[in-house]
Amino acid sequence: MPTGYWVSVYGTFSDPEKQAAPAIAAGGGRALVRGGRVMAHNAGSIERVVVIQFDSFEQAVAARESADYQQALAALDDGVERYFRIVEGID
Repeated sequence: MPTGYWVSVYGTFSDPEKQAAPAIAAGGGRALVRGGRVMAHNAGSIERVVVIQFDSFEQAVAARESADYQQALAALDDGVERYFRIVEGID
């Protein structure tokens, strides 16, 4: 079964204390990339990139829809501007 990934690219990340890591871990997610150095090409400024791996695409979708993650999103409020995708990996 192909893995699932969350891929988030942040244009702004104003409060690094606001994170959804506990909710992501509760949903079975494992961080592969969280911050670190970024070299942006073609799309301008990028402040942060996050890649989270799940055992399946379905698990990635379920984690995004979970009550825990929805609460974490509400707590993030307007602290981030991001482009978020759930993608299926190659098995």
